Amino acid sequence: MYVILFKSRLSERAGEDYYATEERMLERVRAIAGDDPVEVKHYTGEDGERLAVLMWRDEETLDNWRCDPEHLVAQQLGRKHWYSSYELTVAEVIRTSANDNGVPAVAAEEPRQ
Repeated sequence: MYVILFKSRLSERAGEDYYATEERMLERVRAIAGDDPVEVKHYTGEDGERLAVLMWRDEETLDNWRCDPEHLVAQQLGRKHWYSSYELTVAEVIRTSANDNGVPAVAAEEPRQ
């Protein structure tokens, strides 16, 4: 599994075209992920900094997103018009654990000795 963190600040030029493109990119993410849905979360801080968190199941699907023609166009528009700053982090998940309704679950690989 891979985690993508996209921190950004919108510029004054980010208007309705930005939000329409953002919605379209969410549609593209879901289409590319297919039967293996990608988890997408968005957060905005009090200072206006935004954070998008995307969880991808495998490297191949992530590469398909990275090379998607519509996504590449949106990236260019973002750099030129919509973002005053941004930072992208891509990380491979080594281990994850969760607890849902009191029933612990462990995924990924075993803890390292």
